[in-house]
Amino acid sequence: MTVPADKPAAGFHEGELAVQHRAGVTRDASRLSGMLAPARLGGGIARFLEDRTFAAITARDEHGTLWISPLTGSAGFLDVTSPTTLDVRALPVEGDPLRHLPAGQPVGVIVVEFATRRRLRINGEMSGKGGNGLRIDVEQAYGNCPRYIQRRHLHTADLPTAGTEAVRHAGALAPDDADLIGRSDTLLVGTTHPTRGNDASHRGGEPGFVRVQDGQLWWPDYAGNNMFNTLGNIEAHPETALLFCDFTTGRTLHLSGRAVVEWTDPGAPGDDDHTGRRVRFTPQHVVAGRLLPVRADSVAAAPDNPPLSGRVAPLR
Repeated sequence: MTVPADKPAAGFHEGELAVQHRAGVTRDASRLSGMLAPARLGGGIARFLEDRTFAAITARDEHGTLWISPLTGSAGFLDVTSPTTLDVRALPVEGDPLRHLPAGQPVGVIVVEFATRRRLRINGEMSGKGGNGLRIDVEQAYGNCPRYIQRRHLHTADLPTAGTEAVRHAGALAPDDADLIGRSDTLLVGTTHPTRGNDASHRGGEPGFVRVQDGQLWWPDYAGNNMFNTLGNIEAHPETALLFCDFTTGRTLHLSGRAVVEWTDPGAPGDDDHTGRRVRFTPQHVVAGRLLPVRADSVAAAPDNPPLSGRVAPLR
């Protein structure tokens, strides 16, 4: 496990700057660089966190493998205990690849309120871990726009009794995994940077916006805030983790592997939002089970989801 030391001052790193330049949005992105300044968890951020019931964390397991996993609890499980400290009164569930994640490592957290289509990104250091939760020393905290978040009302649900359902560990996708990916309208993405630490982000779209092809996954990049935190991390370092959740059955699919940013002609087949960008992911580690302790009885599609377009375009 690598823990970044002597982190550079806030601002965009070389990967983010490279993607911004290639996309032609350097000037637009520079106006948002202040969002990366050291955070203080006061006011509206603290009020938002205290009522949330769903988050996801990007971290490394005890073997050093990068994963992104759900964290859930009743309102109040995300507790701001100081302007720079967040206590998470929950752990990944038994069987989750991050169940035994070690303290003393960088983490990224994405907090999502599906019902109101709001989300908050938190990055920092996991300084402590106990039997009931985690302590995060927060370095960055900033909101993201509501685009592509499908509206759901989550409620708690029981997990299978220990030993009654197997959790599958593999090195490649199975047909059931590809089926879940093809039905998913939500993807959580964990990325990392050698000196900036880990990050967690959300992607959404019409069911099937993530494609499976020859044992790999790819998805088109949709228009966003032009900061390119996720794509910038991938540009700098390919190690990436994905999480798919079936909010009806509780089934989860954790993937850890390598990703690359690809550039195509804008509007090419599969380029749903005409950005000319996509991410291709090669899984190396697979964990599949029924590990999601929340459910949603219905879903309303985000109004800004681009319609799916044709098959994958050839690489250039």
